[in-house]
Amino acid sequence: MSGPEMLASPLRITSKDNAVLKALRRLSQDSTQYRQTQTFWIEGEHLCRAALDKGVKVKRAVFADSVWPTMGQAFPSMAEQNVLIPDAFFESISALGSSAHYGFECEMPQAPTMDPHGMTLILDRLQDAGNVGAILRTAAAMGCSQVLAIKGSAALWSGKVLRAGMGAHFSLRLFESLQEADLEPLQVPLLATSSHQGEYLHELVALGRLPHPCAWMMGHEGQGLSASLLERADAHLRIAQTHGQESLNVAVAASICLYSSAMMSQKKDLPI
Repeated sequence: MSGPEMLASPLRITSKDNAVLKALRRLSQDSTQYRQTQTFWIEGEHLCRAALDKGVKVKRAVFADSVWPTMGQAFPSMAEQNVLIPDAFFESISALGSSAHYGFECEMPQAPTMDPHGMTLILDRLQDAGNVGAILRTAAAMGCSQVLAIKGSAALWSGKVLRAGMGAHFSLRLFESLQEADLEPLQVPLLATSSHQGEYLHELVALGRLPHPCAWMMGHEGQGLSASLLERADAHLRIAQTHGQESLNVAVAASICLYSSAMMSQKKDLPI
């Protein structure tokens, strides 16, 4: 045997000032620390299982004393190193109100290659981590292959975005801190949503005229898309709001747009 299978007992940490423990705290609590370490932190069964199912490389599996007898058996030999710490130490790492008392420090995926013809979502300076995570979750569910985040958007691999994404990160090509010029390789139509101009989205779907694949552009929660991205758009589309709301939450709007694209890709097979 070689690699993780050879690991016998876990590394036990008994000092709150241990260097590994300090590094894990920073990684968990600083939303952009992953950019320096090239690792990210996840905790709880759903995210940990999702990462393993997608072949994510686990650098450290960290367990509190109280869960080691059971979870140490549930996740045997999955990491380069197993770490065992007192429950109170784990609470100092966890960003959750109710911790599962185990988590993984995972290696960042290799930098992906942009697909010029892939189904794409562009995030323009979205600030709310919950919105961004929910959008990634919908993108993965609706067959979007890549997400491009313009500089100023919430950090895609931060703990809050990872938790809201519920494992979507491991199914998507993710690009962040981009400039608008970095969108040039895309060879699919750029679509912008608007509350006051353009054709209605549902009518284009009904007529089979919604471009697919395409690149949906979602803008800042308050300011919307930048003027330059609006100019770049090949089409401006409206989501019908029958009771007169001024606008929709960006995560809701993205869900409607991505679902509409999924309908176009499988129009003959879906019960419409």
